[in-house]
Amino acid sequence: MNRVIKFRFRILALLALAVILSAATYGFAAANNVPAGVSGEGTGAISGYTVSNVNYFLDSNDPTQFDHVTFTLDANATDVYGGIGNGTIIYWTSCTGGPTNFSCDLTGSSVSVAGAIELHVSSVQ
Repeated sequence: MNRVIKFRFRILALLALAVILSAATYGFAAANNVPAGVSGEGTGAISGYTVSNVNYFLDSNDPTQFDHVTFTLDANATDVYGGIGNGTIIYWTSCTGGPTNFSCDLTGSSVSVAGAIELHVSSVQ
């Protein structure tokens, strides 16, 4: 009879421990909130910012290379990066301006004007 009581006590102790661990895990997971914001990445139509008024400026000494690019975002942004790509390489650089109008210096880009096929924009609200 004593063995049965000890066995039941062990089972109840294990169940109680499982409930406590489950509650603690749920509490930590419920506290993990992500603030609402605007974001997106991809090709074509993506969620997030809309980029408009894109203007490319060429290097006055070598018009086969970029000088900078300017664009407008449809929402305020803080950290903005622009990238020019040729399908293989993307040259990323930080952009200045704000809160919606930005300019990205492309003078160090290894992507030429003739080779450029894509503009990438990464921003944080």
